[in-house]
Amino acid sequence: MTEHTTPRTGHVALIGGGPAQPDLITHRGHELLMAADVVVADRLGPRGLLDELREDVEVIDVGKTPGRHTATQDEINALLVDRASRGLRVARLKGGDPYVLGRGSEEREHCRRHGITVEVVPGITSAVGVPAEAGIPLTHRGLSRGFTVITGHDDLDVVPRSEQHTLVILMGVSTLRRTATQLMVNGHDASTPVAIIESGGMEDQRVTLSRLHAVADVAARRQVANPAVIVVGAVVTLADDWPQQLDTATPAAPAAAALTSL
Repeated sequence: MTEHTTPRTGHVALIGGGPAQPDLITHRGHELLMAADVVVADRLGPRGLLDELREDVEVIDVGKTPGRHTATQDEINALLVDRASRGLRVARLKGGDPYVLGRGSEEREHCRRHGITVEVVPGITSAVGVPAEAGIPLTHRGLSRGFTVITGHDDLDVVPRSEQHTLVILMGVSTLRRTATQLMVNGHDASTPVAIIESGGMEDQRVTLSRLHAVADVAARRQVANPAVIVVGAVVTLADDWPQQLDTATPAAPAAAALTSL
């Protein structure tokens, strides 16, 4: 008697890893990651979990930094389909949540067009998790009734002008001066509190607290760099270090006037 084996059907899991810390991934996300044959990993995912993988797992780094892409989005899409088509279990490990400015829906659509089954595992988006690490809620009774998440390259005309609204900006360091200026032109008060959280949740996390009119100069002086989450709104006054580390001194101001943690 000849025994016939059925080829294993591959699939893709789009896993939201949360904001960098390995213990913030969901149980389901961790389960699928550990069962994977191939892991396609972003730069801002919980990369410490890669050390827990089996030795035979293929790990493919597709991390992106400003101005440097290891792989284009089209190449990533093709890679997912290629490996899953071979019958492999593919884990696409992303930072934050796959569906919040993570292009997860594009990857899902591409896989489905090629007959690949996709499971989406939500994660804690950095837009929420990183401010929380600094003690900043996005809503708070009397201060904010809602929030908007954008990138530093988006049209600021879509941002509500209500004082009781929080703006969260991802990938916004390089355009911070333009963003702050445009927000004030659009009617935001120049004294609106602003927080910039660099490397949120990591050992080298750093928080810069300022106000809208001064934040670009303060960020330049402190050499703020990506990855960073920018929060604009009254909720910033609830930050762990407000107002002790409030910094509104521009480069031309006397050094003694700067209240800074540097």
